[in-house]
Amino acid sequence: MKRIAIVGGGISGLTVAYALLNSSKFQVPSYKFEITVLESDSRSGGKIWTDKTDGFLCEKGANGFLDNKLRTLELCKSLGIEPVRSNENSKKRFIYLNGQLNALPESPLAFIKSDLLSFGGKLRMLLEYNAPKGPEDETVADFIIRRLGKEALEKLIDPMCSGIYAGDPYKMSIKSCFARIKELEQEYGGLLKALMQIRRKKKKELTQNSKLKTQNKVSVAPGGTLTSFYNGAQTITDALAEKLGDRLHLGVSVHGIVKNGNVYQLYTSKDTVEADIVILASPAYAAAEILKDFDIGISKTLSDIPYPHVSVVCFGYKKDKVGHPLNGFGFLVPHIEGRKILGTLWDSSIFPNRASEGYALLRTMVGGSKSPEIAALDDDKIISMVFDELKPVLSFKTDPDMIRIYRWEKAIPQYLLGHSKKVKSIEEQLKSYPGLYLTGNAYKGIGINDCVENGYKLADEIIANH
Repeated sequence: MKRIAIVGGGISGLTVAYALLNSSKFQVPSYKFEITVLESDSRSGGKIWTDKTDGFLCEKGANGFLDNKLRTLELCKSLGIEPVRSNENSKKRFIYLNGQLNALPESPLAFIKSDLLSFGGKLRMLLEYNAPKGPEDETVADFIIRRLGKEALEKLIDPMCSGIYAGDPYKMSIKSCFARIKELEQEYGGLLKALMQIRRKKKKELTQNSKLKTQNKVSVAPGGTLTSFYNGAQTITDALAEKLGDRLHLGVSVHGIVKNGNVYQLYTSKDTVEADIVILASPAYAAAEILKDFDIGISKTLSDIPYPHVSVVCFGYKKDKVGHPLNGFGFLVPHIEGRKILGTLWDSSIFPNRASEGYALLRTMVGGSKSPEIAALDDDKIISMVFDELKPVLSFKTDPDMIRIYRWEKAIPQYLLGHSKKVKSIEEQLKSYPGLYLTGNAYKGIGINDCVENGYKLADEIIANH
């Protein structure tokens, strides 16, 4: 029997543990592994954290996942939990430009007619067809400016980077953050060329087999519908924790690690844990601290992955106190607008059970890579600032009925230029330590889908090798 210690009880660590215990791919009986999950906090779930308060359901962190990855949906089925897909409002998204909300076009024709970009900006995007290929990796800003122009970067891509990563496109890696887009350029020579060839391929496949219409959708965009649960995103981590039972140990932090022969020893806040296999599923900065006296090289590389400060501010309102109909997903704010918020999501407009009847829940993000100091403001200043930013946009008539602030001093890992080289370097260095693994959202994808997929892949690797 192999003893496995998993450090970190977020979605990544919980998924690996569950996948190991329930794998049928290699017909592995559950007793092959003795699994212990160590979580330093008093709760599991990591940055998936749902707070039910005063008739509102507030997400402190991730609010869901796209339903375009089967692995997460299969996990939900295995756990016996029912996903809830966002409603039609989720398709209506807005960008705050020139002092007002502008709907994101839902078709090429609508985009041409929209006022999001100037005539020159739209014309520049059409020149993408003849733009040259770039290097293997580059910043998101360099890629977009070369292919689509600076206006497209500032008005469309910059707010997307803030909304997904709380990041700075002038520092983010296109290869690591938006791998599909970079792959299209490398494979087809450009985005428009890729779109045309993919459409031709799709048409040919549909002609050959009409069933492929639903089985093999090919698209430039990732697609999918935002999905969560009736009782919030924490439903999935709670279900995983329940399945693990007493294998999950809360309030146990790990301070260091040593290796004696083929056995690893973890020094924890309670005792020493011995394991044949160790999986560090904690944030990169936490893993760096654990490994600092074990391998300074790996530790240093991990500590070079930055996490900006982000605060989430939830306002609850009676709907008749908000002048805007809130008929959409929410809005993001380009940096060029000079505002102090990254954007606001209208959670109660897209998912059920987010607010009591007659009320609305608004969730605003502040801080991030470009303005981390704003996230560190005291409560009164943040509340006043968010209210002042939102009042002219959403026509507030009074103060909020409910206010909650959730602070993440180290929020989302940033995949900066050269990130893939960091990950490869870590993987090479880990080869010197059989049985030691790293997983989590700091390496190959920040979303719930990524964490679940990578968790299952790691479980398969461990089962195959041990």
